[in-house]
Amino acid sequence: MKISDIDSNLRVAETLELPDVQWFGAGSDIFRVYGTSGDCGSGPFRRVPEDVAAATSEAVAYLATNTAGIRLRLRTDSPYVAIHAEWHCQCQFPHMAVTGVSGFDLYRISGGASGNGVQEFAGTFIPPFISPHGYESVLPTPGGMQDLVIYFPLYNDVSKLYVGLQAGAKTEAPGTYSYKLPVAFYGSSITQGGCASRPGTAYQAMLSRALDVDIVNLGFSGSALGETAIVRYIASLPLLAFVCDYDHNAPTPEHLERTHYPLYKTVREAQPDLPILFLSKPDGRNINPDAVNINLRRAAIIRETYDRAVREGDNNVYYINGFSLYEEDVTMAASVDGCHPNDLGFYFFFKALLPVLKSLLGGKVGA
Repeated sequence: MKISDIDSNLRVAETLELPDVQWFGAGSDIFRVYGTSGDCGSGPFRRVPEDVAAATSEAVAYLATNTAGIRLRLRTDSPYVAIHAEWHCQCQFPHMAVTGVSGFDLYRISGGASGNGVQEFAGTFIPPFISPHGYESVLPTPGGMQDLVIYFPLYNDVSKLYVGLQAGAKTEAPGTYSYKLPVAFYGSSITQGGCASRPGTAYQAMLSRALDVDIVNLGFSGSALGETAIVRYIASLPLLAFVCDYDHNAPTPEHLERTHYPLYKTVREAQPDLPILFLSKPDGRNINPDAVNINLRRAAIIRETYDRAVREGDNNVYYINGFSLYEEDVTMAASVDGCHPNDLGFYFFFKALLPVLKSLLGGKVGA
């Protein structure tokens, strides 16, 4: 017997029977798609151009098709929103919820004449535990003209997405973010979203909602090594701010030391006025003293990039010591494995970065 046979609340449908549904491809002009590279609004969805990803590494070439940080915005009076998602294969691993790996989140924007009000959680399009090539799901909405945001999976690829609305429902151009340019985040699996329970609880998604700002997620699980190709790509992006957080993926402190300042210098030379925020990893607590010492050395390397930049006259760099992120975690419950944050851990990331980014963006409304 399956638990879903006992508790109907845990039952998940793989396909839908909606007699009045009308399907729209994600490339339809009724949508705005954010967080992708180039013209891939209809799928397959990519976070980095194929040539840049291939020049970076084989791993990044694969991970660039994971859809972390990609969002679709729409405005409709449909009383429900359905999705039909397709992918080449389903990504799964044991310590992250399938809703975070492969699920989509729906948020409703309330207040704000142009759709820039508060984003309220409206539900998760929950995939079946096994969905080799995709699934369908539907969520109700309160109805009336409303702006909605669909957050894509953090780890799965999405080759195609169709959004279903009630036939005859009205659609209008959705609102845009308060800033023309996005904030980019470069880093490890934590940056990609591991191990948030759903897409909307990754810390960048929280920051996007709190600041009403677009984001670009350049987190590559186990594969952010500060390679030249990806660094030059970051330097070429028109950005509002840049958060650099690849400490976890540097295989040794020596690798971090060789690559961290050059990464900063490449981005700074391309964009002299760009705010750059350095973040070290939060693994301050460890029963192994050798691991603690290595982490302290890594944090010191990142701090030295910051200090050197300041000595050289750069007044637009910022540093957050990752050891401070979990100071409130008296129960040590913020991580699933001592490394990857759960939703509580991502909330601590959000709390630490919010005031810094808020101060940086405060004078840039409309930038």
